[in-house]
Amino acid sequence: MNKTNQNLTSLKKINKWILALLIIGILLAAFFGFRTVRSFLRIQRTGLHPGMTDVEAVRGWMTIPYISRMYNVPPDILFRAIEVQPEGNEKKSLSELNQANRPGEKGVYLNIIKQAILTFQATHPAPPPPPQPPKKP
Repeated sequence: MNKTNQNLTSLKKINKWILALLIIGILLAAFFGFRTVRSFLRIQRTGLHPGMTDVEAVRGWMTIPYISRMYNVPPDILFRAIEVQPEGNEKKSLSELNQANRPGEKGVYLNIIKQAILTFQATHPAPPPPPQPPKKP
């Protein structure tokens, strides 16, 4: 009988650990799920989409490859504009690049990138959008 009580006690302890880990897992999933939804909504609010033309939507948190995709400007042109080598800098934001290379001049790279986009757009007009299929009545 004593051995049975010990087994029940150890099973209760194991069940408590399983329950604790399950609760922690659910809380972590909820936390990161909330952050994902919040980030998605934030991007949706900015109205960012590939082929953008309004440079005022460029922000310091964006990376050069991201800006390149959004504005259809080759990344090497943007890296050349700020005089930074692409190798090792593809995942750094404009703010991080600015802080690393021009620490006392806040927002300089943001302005340079905006100007580079405008210059590229002026010399390389965007292709017309693809034709839309006719809407069904």
